[in-house]
Amino acid sequence: MIAVIDYGAGNIFSVKNALDHLGYKNILTKSETDIRNADAIILPGVGAFPWAMKMLSDSGLIDTIKTEAKKKPFLGICLGMQLLFDKGFEFEECNGLGLIRGYVDKINEPELVIPHMGWNKLEINHDCPLFSGLSEDEYVYFVHSYKAFCDDENLFAYCEYGHKIPALVSDGKTVFGAQFHPEKSGKTGLKILENFVMLSGEGK
Repeated sequence: MIAVIDYGAGNIFSVKNALDHLGYKNILTKSETDIRNADAIILPGVGAFPWAMKMLSDSGLIDTIKTEAKKKPFLGICLGMQLLFDKGFEFEECNGLGLIRGYVDKINEPELVIPHMGWNKLEINHDCPLFSGLSEDEYVYFVHSYKAFCDDENLFAYCEYGHKIPALVSDGKTVFGAQFHPEKSGKTGLKILENFVMLSGEGK
């Protein structure tokens, strides 16, 4: 069973629909028990960093997330990816989940159109099981105004938008984060989701 954390931060139904399409059992939940019992966990999200962290805090799920993310495959999507880092600077400085070293701040390039929105080529920086079966010419869909700043060892893929934009990050173990929306990235995104679920050994 895949637990999709429902903490009020949006885009949960598109993630669920993608998992349903792939044929994987999943549940939208804010239950600590469901998250502990899940084979893999997805943290979606759209909106502002401090607001989302407050929603997670109010839900009482932060400690459970930090514990379970070290035990089983965990994927943050878009804002959910940004929350994986130590801090965010959207409107104010705010602590994140601290699952990957680094921070999140505004894309501050005057010549670029912000938000960064649309399809970009996925540039692989390090091998990752989520890229299994993909070609060297895959495109994924982005919508965001903030980006991650992290060590190269945690940067598994990026896209070029004026400069490198982290696209997929990981702690190299169980935690992954996609700045793009795999659930809105066609066959490429579905393959990435499938590869993520397969890490848990979850069958259809």
